[in-house]
Amino acid sequence: MLSIFHSRPLVRPILKNAWPVLVAQIVNIGMMLADTIIVGHHSTQHLAAVAVGSGLYATLALSLGGVLQALAPIVAQHYGAGERARIGSDMRQGLWLAVLLALFGIALLIQPRWLLAPAHLEPDIEDIAVGYMRLLALSLPAALGFRAFHATATALGQPRPLMLIAFLETFGHFLLAWCLVGGHFLLPALGAAGAGLSQVIVSWASLGLCVWLLKNHPRFASFQILDRMEYPRWSAQKELLRLGAPIGFSFLVEVSAFTLMAIFIARLGAETVSGHRIAANLSAFVYMLPLSLGIATAAQVAQSVGAGDEARARGYAFAGIKIACAFSVILAAMMLWLRVPIATLATQDPKVAEVAASLALYIALYQFFDAVQTVACFALRAYKISFVPLLIHLGCFWGLGLGLGYWLAFRAPVPQGASGFWQASVASTLTAALLFGGLLRWATKRRSSMTKPETSPK
Repeated sequence: MLSIFHSRPLVRPILKNAWPVLVAQIVNIGMMLADTIIVGHHSTQHLAAVAVGSGLYATLALSLGGVLQALAPIVAQHYGAGERARIGSDMRQGLWLAVLLALFGIALLIQPRWLLAPAHLEPDIEDIAVGYMRLLALSLPAALGFRAFHATATALGQPRPLMLIAFLETFGHFLLAWCLVGGHFLLPALGAAGAGLSQVIVSWASLGLCVWLLKNHPRFASFQILDRMEYPRWSAQKELLRLGAPIGFSFLVEVSAFTLMAIFIARLGAETVSGHRIAANLSAFVYMLPLSLGIATAAQVAQSVGAGDEARARGYAFAGIKIACAFSVILAAMMLWLRVPIATLATQDPKVAEVAASLALYIALYQFFDAVQTVACFALRAYKISFVPLLIHLGCFWGLGLGLGYWLAFRAPVPQGASGFWQASVASTLTAALLFGGLLRWATKRRSSMTKPETSPK
């Protein structure tokens, strides 16, 4: 595994672009943490409304934003091919798609009671959540516009502005939410609505910063993305949706799998579901590393494909997997060593800490497989392969992860409880790693064979 570091031309570009994405992802977690702390100090009812409402909004925003992830391989392949003029047009088409997706999302969020119904909230809490989600609907166009910029920036190998925006957005939200939720500096105390309003303001401010960068930053201005008006073109929108719709659905599958798991585990009692929540948050945190490596690897693969260098594209794809695997071994060892202290730090209830520490063991077990399946999936998207990965996600995370998990937890001869779902997660991640790895190997070999020059008969 350490042999990957002997191939510096492949490793260095991936690591160079992965670390700013990783920092941005971690910093963005601070926005959720800010809402939890600030709203939690204001009111337990408002915190409950924010917890449910933000979860639903995040699921919708991530799924719709996943559709816009199609911009990344398209832009990167054009960049690798030297077709710079097409990059501006693709980004403009992506912004049109962001508008259309935002209208769809707003229609769902503006009347959100049917989305909240499965949570069986108390009437007062549901009313607070409704107002909160209606405010978040106003931030969705800006959030999706930022996702289009995010996909383009990573595709061009320019992730550092994303890190800067993440710091400014999180700091701004923390300060503004503190003022609006609790009523500081002569502002009214709005509770959950203050957190929602703060997110609206910082989301649009972040999009404004993206617009400024596209027009003035030398790394983006040369593509003249915003220098001309362009109406939606069906051919371009069709390509974006063909590639992006399966990606968005895959995001939905991954997010909803953990959401549904928590709903099922809630039947086992407050202590068990609280321990599961700590473990799930820890899993989401450590996932940021393979996710960042996947994004960085996909950019290098797609640029190489655009340049017609299939051997280099294949080299980047498997170098990215090896890098992620190397780091996953380190993460797994740290999880095994620190899982009890982390669980104890997260809660003062010893029973909850015991559940969290026992479940964190499974996170260590599947780290290696998660690294393989995550990076391999992003590499496949760089080749514009997204439908078969969606099928793999459906079968592994909904089929094995939830189906087998439910059986192990409640229906097995010896019911495993919450551990059953996590055991199934290990099995589903292992299966996904084998399938994604095999599909990537098949796809790269097939492309290499198709591009080999034909030898003329003697």
